[in-house]
Amino acid sequence: MADKASGGVQSVERVFELLELITDADGEVTLSELAASTELPLPTIHRLLRTLVGMGYVRQLPNRRYALGPRLIRLGEGASKQLGAIARPQLARLVDALGETANMAVLDSDMVVYVGQVPSKHSMRMFTEVGRHAHTHATGVGKAILATLDDDVVRGIVARVGMPTATPKAIGDVDSLLAELARIRERGYSIDEQEQEIGVRCFAVAVPHAPTPTAISVSGPVSRVDEAFAERAIPLLTDAAQVLSRELGDAA
Repeated sequence: MADKASGGVQSVERVFELLELITDADGEVTLSELAASTELPLPTIHRLLRTLVGMGYVRQLPNRRYALGPRLIRLGEGASKQLGAIARPQLARLVDALGETANMAVLDSDMVVYVGQVPSKHSMRMFTEVGRHAHTHATGVGKAILATLDDDVVRGIVARVGMPTATPKAIGDVDSLLAELARIRERGYSIDEQEQEIGVRCFAVAVPHAPTPTAISVSGPVSRVDEAFAERAIPLLTDAAQVLSRELGDAA
């Protein structure tokens, strides 16, 4: 657990410590596991959990394990909208400069969810919409995010949600994915090479030091999004990601 914020309210810090521990345990944990992961006294943990269960932010399962509750969904949706609003000016600059659709996505329960978008003015464009979930291994933003994670974490993600191939060009096994992630780390950006949709290419970069794993991208038809496009797009994406990193840090 990170150092407590100076001047913080202890009970609030304890609540969020428990919620983060449940999240880190893939969303489900026992009381004894929580006690082993924190210095909080067991009666305190039990009292806080009872309060969170009563409010709907935590739920107790029939096997007596604790899981994240449904009321957190509303908070998450609100945070996602806020992230999209923060990103919109940078996404709009990318569209103005490049003419193609710009997106922002975050990691959400082993999938990526698109939280921001500024569409291209072209009639032929990618039709990903805000709020849509997609597998990480077959999207530019997803692979950019995965490249920021340890290989063991990546293996866990694909083990839980699988690796369906939407097109024949999609990566279908974890070893090939890990090799691709190594290339992404080396060059600093990812490519969706018609892996999500035939005829659509996407370039994406991760947002450094974001409060949750985040990436931005530009995408469009392969006839327009070619090698010459990449030479213009990658520096602009990298600059936009750096700006967003600072802005998200200021908003935290």
